[in-house]
Amino acid sequence: MVGSAAAVLEKAGFRKVDWLPRDIAVERRADGVVVLKPRIPLQGYEKHIPASLAKWAKEAPERIWLAQRTGEKREWRKVSYGEAKRVVDSLTQGLLNLGLDEGRPVAILSGNSIEHALMTQAAMQARLPVAPVSPAYSLMSHDHQKLKYLFGLIKPAVVMVQDGPTFEKALKALDLDGVTVVHVARPCEGITSVAFAELAATPVTGAVEESIARITPQTIGKLLFTSGSTGMPKAVINTQEMMCANAAMMMQVRPRDADGPVSTVLDWMPWNHTMGGNAAFHPVLVDGGTLYIDDGRPIPGQFDETIKNLREISPTYYANVPAGYAALASAMEKDEVLCRSFFKNLIVMAYGGARLPDDLYDRMQALAVRTTGQRIVFYTGWGSTETAPTSTGTYWDTERVGLIGLPFPGVELKMVPCGSKYELRLRGVNVTSGYFGQPELTKKMFDEEGFYCIGDAGLFVDPADPVAGIIFAGRVVEDFKLTTGTFVHVGSLRTDAIAAASPAIHDALVAGQDLPFVGLLAWPNLHACRQIVGNADASFEEVVKHPDVIACVRQGLDAHNKAVDGASSRKISRALLMVEPPSIDGNELTDKGYINQRAGLERRAVLVERLYAASPDEDVIILN
Repeated sequence: MVGSAAAVLEKAGFRKVDWLPRDIAVERRADGVVVLKPRIPLQGYEKHIPASLAKWAKEAPERIWLAQRTGEKREWRKVSYGEAKRVVDSLTQGLLNLGLDEGRPVAILSGNSIEHALMTQAAMQARLPVAPVSPAYSLMSHDHQKLKYLFGLIKPAVVMVQDGPTFEKALKALDLDGVTVVHVARPCEGITSVAFAELAATPVTGAVEESIARITPQTIGKLLFTSGSTGMPKAVINTQEMMCANAAMMMQVRPRDADGPVSTVLDWMPWNHTMGGNAAFHPVLVDGGTLYIDDGRPIPGQFDETIKNLREISPTYYANVPAGYAALASAMEKDEVLCRSFFKNLIVMAYGGARLPDDLYDRMQALAVRTTGQRIVFYTGWGSTETAPTSTGTYWDTERVGLIGLPFPGVELKMVPCGSKYELRLRGVNVTSGYFGQPELTKKMFDEEGFYCIGDAGLFVDPADPVAGIIFAGRVVEDFKLTTGTFVHVGSLRTDAIAAASPAIHDALVAGQDLPFVGLLAWPNLHACRQIVGNADASFEEVVKHPDVIACVRQGLDAHNKAVDGASSRKISRALLMVEPPSIDGNELTDKGYINQRAGLERRAVLVERLYAASPDEDVIILN
């Protein structure tokens, strides 16, 4: 950004947020270990998640809790807190009537829906762990190996699908002997199942309140699956206390204004993932807010649904991945009505999954200032499925992207020297006790002081002032050496390269282990690339070969190389744009939505060979 535009942004203040003070105790040990711990204690929280539903059903029964577009006309179907509590109690009774052993999971194979949310609360009230499964394991997988593996791991007593025929192949791949199948829309031919509506009409008895009264803080509320670097899913135990405490942490660092508008969120993040199912879902419920389920996605062909929703819904809090913000910025730059609706009540914008590019940050802030006269804080946090999930956050008016913030009240962050950065470890009430049915993996999770070894790395923004925050520096195990002996820090290089080539690429694999230079295998941002080439219908195959896209990538990465001043560990010598998206079956995505470097490079070994060929083909971009 240049000239007067930059000056306007610098003059504009941030819309006010009453952040929790950054009062952090810093312990520096003789061996170089640093431990950060907030001095402000964690506030009180509910005994279990369903207690918040009961609270708001009593205090604000007519307030809308959930809304989702349905039917041919795609109109909003809305469910109030009072109505939801009545349906959840009937579903709870229906589950109790099945006579299941306490602790037998309820697996949900389909994506976000009102019924998914209601069944989740009912299962918790019945003291049955909810196990939301990535729909990709059912719908995108060809062999269903992960689905069958996790089914054998947790042995669910109930399986719910939104639509039976859609999940027919997945259901028929499973051993459903002794399992109750629940369908919402249509039954699956050849599979005995119970209609959701039938279960939701079960007359309620005193058994429901008795069951709720028996929920303890250590009752398992969810089993959330993570593939990580090993490929096969691990079932992370999420107790009621973990989830309630983490929701309290997130709300404590950003206290709500009692006189402000009702907390309103439009969100698409999948509930089988800890960010969607815990970090996005729980604070809205605890706060008595309204959650609009967004069936759009930040990918070409599906983001129009999000745009349509944002013309009608003015969120108080909005979260998305950088690719989503890039598409949103492009839409708002051409649509003043959308821009006014989006920023009307917005207090905080949040991002995750990858570093937000600086130019995208500037574009969003320019739109905010043009519309409201103020900037809107961009917030982000950090954690994992094992930490319920968010353990740190940027709870201050920061202008810098790429931070993971500071630990929340109730969380201790241990930073162990690891080369030029720190290995990050966590301890707190939000940390899991282990993996369901896998005690051998649980033993390896914690260090001698009980800190969870998350496997991520970080750096201080200012080593002399830890309260300035921490920068995410990738996975500890991702780093490698070139044949020159130079160490390459993959995490920071990957995010810098993506930001440099913005908006043309949205993710990448960093190659070069035991090779003479660093190379990049990059996934193009199709939405942005279509704008670059001026063709709204261009395919992946077309954009990766288009000279304007290649020029954008080359220009950005050449500028990056110039900025690093020839440092071989930071310089990218070649790049290759890829057509095939990250593979679920190939374990190329981690639980955090990050790219699994090791699996991706192994699976795409042929592309790596092309990247490093002595005489590279014409698709390989040679950089200065």
